[in-house]
Amino acid sequence: MIIGVLALQGDFREHLAALAECDVIARPVRRPEEVAEIDGLIVPGGESTTMSKLAQEFGVYEPIRNRLRAGMPAYGTCAGMIMLADEILDGRPDQVGFGGLALQVRRNAFGRQVDSFESQVEIAGVEGGPVTAVFIRAPWVEKTTGEVEVLGQVGEGPDARIVAVRQGNLLATSFHPELTGDLRLHRLFVEMVRAAS
Repeated sequence: MIIGVLALQGDFREHLAALAECDVIARPVRRPEEVAEIDGLIVPGGESTTMSKLAQEFGVYEPIRNRLRAGMPAYGTCAGMIMLADEILDGRPDQVGFGGLALQVRRNAFGRQVDSFESQVEIAGVEGGPVTAVFIRAPWVEKTTGEVEVLGQVGEGPDARIVAVRQGNLLATSFHPELTGDLRLHRLFVEMVRAAS
């Protein structure tokens, strides 16, 4: 089983290290032919408009989109959540995502870099208590449709914001588990890939 990490921009190295700790083969993905060689893909945090542009320039946009439509598992973190969303709010007019998650996501919803924060978030299906979630210029899910399962939120009542979701073989968090040393979400994704294989 080989799990790729989109390695055009952002914190892909941290995801490769986390996957190595999960005892799976992890490979950076930068070229179209590499998309065909993987069983699952992590789309890391970074800058979603830059990632969108580079995915097209490097020729991986259509291959990834096609593999996702064919059922390849993917996990998007922060900018990766934006890239997997069917609808991006506050994006640039020329920004495109891979799609697949039936939701609206709002870019930079929690504020600028100076507004970055950590929070404890309970994630449905992840045992062992809440995960430490690192939010850096993070998005949130504005609205879900279809079969999206909400796995985690921050805040309570009408101020609660959706920050973790799953829909079939797609998983997304608006935070960065690769920065905390907590491998539970990476292990959840590895199990999703294993089940899909």
